[in-house]
Amino acid sequence: MTDRPDLTNLPSYRQPRRSVFSARRIALMASVVAGLGIAVHGFSPSTSPSELFSSPAHAQVNNEVRKVERPVGFADIVERVKPSVISVKVNIKEKTASNDDGEDSASPFQPGSPMERFFRRFGGPDGFPGQKGGRGRVVQGQGSGFFISADGFAVTNNHVVDGADKVEVTTDDGKTYTAKVIGTDQRTDLALIKVEGGSNFPFAKLADSKPRIGDWVLAVGNPFGLGGTVTAGIVSASGRDIGNGPYDDFIQIDAPVNKGNSGGPAFDTNGEVMGVNTAIYSPSGGSVGIAFSIPASTVKSVVAQLKDKGSVSRGWIGVQIQPVTSDIADSLGMKKAEGALVAEPQANGPAAKAGIESGDVITSVNGESVKDARELARTIGGMAPGATVKLNVLHKGQDKVVNLTLGQLPNTIEAKADTDKDSGKGASRGTDVPKLGMTVAPADSVAGAGKEGVVVTEVDPKSAAAERGFKEGDVILEVGGKSVSTAGEVRDAINTARTDNKNSVLMRVKSGGQSRFVAVPIAKG
Repeated sequence: MTDRPDLTNLPSYRQPRRSVFSARRIALMASVVAGLGIAVHGFSPSTSPSELFSSPAHAQVNNEVRKVERPVGFADIVERVKPSVISVKVNIKEKTASNDDGEDSASPFQPGSPMERFFRRFGGPDGFPGQKGGRGRVVQGQGSGFFISADGFAVTNNHVVDGADKVEVTTDDGKTYTAKVIGTDQRTDLALIKVEGGSNFPFAKLADSKPRIGDWVLAVGNPFGLGGTVTAGIVSASGRDIGNGPYDDFIQIDAPVNKGNSGGPAFDTNGEVMGVNTAIYSPSGGSVGIAFSIPASTVKSVVAQLKDKGSVSRGWIGVQIQPVTSDIADSLGMKKAEGALVAEPQANGPAAKAGIESGDVITSVNGESVKDARELARTIGGMAPGATVKLNVLHKGQDKVVNLTLGQLPNTIEAKADTDKDSGKGASRGTDVPKLGMTVAPADSVAGAGKEGVVVTEVDPKSAAAERGFKEGDVILEVGGKSVSTAGEVRDAINTARTDNKNSVLMRVKSGGQSRFVAVPIAKG
């Protein structure tokens, strides 16, 4: 037997390489495998690689992966609620009017209103592009709606059916029925219609609870009668005021809502209607993720009255109100900027008869705090005419309780503005009011200005008065709660407020026939 040569002394000699699956390396690999969620049972350093990946543990992992629950969708909810959604088609005669460019316009909004400038409806007479006629011709409009009872009562938007001569609805299964308008409410943009020819329509339930910000929402519509469409999103905000009126209390959602879906329902995950889609904010005409729905609570109240008598009656106290800003609160000595400031009570209205005066702040109704002027309008408007209410009022710095009986809100409230545009002519230049940047003159010295207060005859465009919206022709009736008729009385009232260490002085101003309070900052010293 030949001795094997000793090779360890050779320069090029290296020890044989140890197995790549050494105990240490296998331990490291095991930790990585465990980090990936693979269950390794009974593993030891002697286990071979092939045994590792063909072991029962691998099969167990695959089974667990297959058992992972799929993402939850809305298909079950949609399948249940979509049959209640309808397409609403209307014919309107002589609805169009030509604008300055000779083009037809069927906008439901008053020219220059916030809704016309910043918000575009996604239904109504312009629902069918290209089908508007010339003057005196028939306009076809399209929107959506939904059944609220099996006998054919359905809800949609007022602006969808307003002025309609003929209303047709198409159900989710493609059937077409005629419908009649039972009643409409322009202030909330709601309408109730009755579909003829059936008694077993699938209907949706109006939700009893308010949605929370962040809740899921499904916007369902039936645009143009092509069948129901569904989009999903969340509730982005609540209590939104979009400049449509004093009863604005919209739910803001980010579910994409487009033309033809106006009047359609917004469902919660219980399959109940949380709101009626009515407007979108849209610089381009399409959805940008900002849509507004009328809350179910409002829909319930309005629809009940429309079904009963075809119109809505609202409580009314007869006051012109405005928000309490931080400056106004400071000038009135209030700790918080809350409540509704009475700019002017209407003559012979319930509030005036009960002794409420200009400058009073209504802080609660029947013991419930009033957050702002809009909340007061909604609270009173939600009550029936003839009801007796208890108002807590801040009057000249003192709290008092006023009981009154609500009147009925008139359909139209007339408030004529002064039309004498030359009222400032023939007046003297007026007297400067120091540190406010304006000059005033007694109202009785200016033609058309009346006999009360002082008229603003000039405003420095860089002054505090200009920043607060004062303009030539405005009439200042009160300063610091005191009636004024001369520039000297204005100065005295300002000096009194400065002596009392107030940062601003409250002025009651009449402009264009409307009264309002303005808190004007005053310089110290």
